[in-house]
Amino acid sequence: MRLALAEAVEAGRRGEVPVGAVVLGSGGEVLAAAGNDREAGADPTAHAEILALRAAARARGEWRLSGCTLVVTLEPCTMCAGAAVLARVDRVVYGAVDEKAGAAGSLWDVVRDRRLNHRPEVMLGVLADECASVLTDFFAGRRR
Repeated sequence: MRLALAEAVEAGRRGEVPVGAVVLGSGGEVLAAAGNDREAGADPTAHAEILALRAAARARGEWRLSGCTLVVTLEPCTMCAGAAVLARVDRVVYGAVDEKAGAAGSLWDVVRDRRLNHRPEVMLGVLADECASVLTDFFAGRRR
């Protein structure tokens, strides 16, 4: 989560909403890390999770990320939660809860929907205060 936080902080420095994500391989090795890049890339899908999942798939040479863990500073949205399910990650770990758009237990629970053929394990609240603080500070600065 510390690496994901570093990615989030860097994204914030670039003017992006400060969310960071890391994909870990089955042995705990870092396969990919990314921060949001929607503004710079003019890409609505350039969420940290999507970018990290894409890079991890390239690193492994396949789209199935079985055995992997997606670590993200903010609870994934529906798009990112769906991507985690489709990528077949074994677990999703996140820090701050997103009550407005979260899809890993808050507003929706895409990752544990029994109608889907894959349901990753979910661990939430890892360094939650630090993850939330990065976002709170970013938006407070934008309002000033």
